[in-house]
Amino acid sequence: MGYDEALDRRISAATAGWGTTRKMMFGGTCHLLNGNMLCGVHEKTLIVRLGQEAGAAALQKPHTRPMDVTGRPMKGWVTVEPKGYKGQNLQGWLERAHAYVSKLPPKEL
Repeated sequence: MGYDEALDRRISAATAGWGTTRKMMFGGTCHLLNGNMLCGVHEKTLIVRLGQEAGAAALQKPHTRPMDVTGRPMKGWVTVEPKGYKGQNLQGWLERAHAYVSKLPPKEL
């Protein structure tokens, strides 16, 4: 199964001023900030990196579940179903991910 390219374009547009880069991962795409994974698209879902505390809180929201694309859930990451990132909701998820990832030290590439 492919990934939602329209969602990926929406993410690229929303993060255009953040200095992100894009990389193919998990059979979809991942957007990185300073070499750290920020968010991405897996099939038709949005994946966002929020950190453990904010990630746990986000799992209480509708249309979310732990991110698990490898058989092992990734702590601090959340998968958001299409109903959860509809319209302006996408920007909110991306801003929460940016708030967390922008505080991480840059990774050397």
